[in-house]
Amino acid sequence: MHGNHEIMNVEGDFRFATHKGLDEFRGWADWYCIGNRMKSLCKGLEEPKDPFDGVPLRFKNVKEEFVDGFRARIAALRPNGPISSRFLSKNLTVLVVGDSVFVHGGLSAAHVSYGLEKINAEVRDWVHGLKEKFAPEYCRGSNAVVWLRNFSHEFAEKCDCSALEHVLSTIPGAKRMIMGHTIQQFGINGVCEERAIRIDVGMSKGCINGLPEVLEINGNSGMRILTSNPLYEKKKYRSSVESERRPGPGFLPQEHGPKQVEVKA
Repeated sequence: MHGNHEIMNVEGDFRFATHKGLDEFRGWADWYCIGNRMKSLCKGLEEPKDPFDGVPLRFKNVKEEFVDGFRARIAALRPNGPISSRFLSKNLTVLVVGDSVFVHGGLSAAHVSYGLEKINAEVRDWVHGLKEKFAPEYCRGSNAVVWLRNFSHEFAEKCDCSALEHVLSTIPGAKRMIMGHTIQQFGINGVCEERAIRIDVGMSKGCINGLPEVLEINGNSGMRILTSNPLYEKKKYRSSVESERRPGPGFLPQEHGPKQVEVKA
């Protein structure tokens, strides 16, 4: 599924890219261009498209030493680029499976009214290069489907449960929204009577290097959390799991919510 970082990279917004992340694309571009030159020598094959066609030679506020990597990353990930078209173009932005709605940031009533399938189709066309340079408006800004944090605040009382209930009521059969984007330092958890399930545990070293966790949804047998974090088995954490309405982080109550099962990472 698309998250804000997929959207940003296709747009050419590399504010979170590391120097190594630029250099890796420079290496990719070298090999890609060698492959194109080899293809151009083969009779009967269509002339390869130059991945750098239209990519600027210089960029404001980009140091000279990073320009080649910057150009290569744009060439690879821009709409209809070799990497974006191959690996990102089939991603969904919103997905409904059974009674669960999956989205990276969150959905508002306006998003549902606009049309979930319409959102998926338009973003897919944009990644394929059939739309404008920048992503659709509902993918940009703090209220976007990949940026929204209204239901994922660490403190349960700060989540807009009434808005969430309204949104879910407009999606036939939907009982819960499952989202990432906002790191949950206490692990996978739920608020708003488990209508908002937050599953981003910050596993990336670029975030908090969190231990792996999985939310498992198995037919009618409910949900459970597969965790490799032994801290969740300690009494002090269990005692915190009393009610999602108590002040502090929201949790899925043990007696009603998903069972935590410790697994090896």
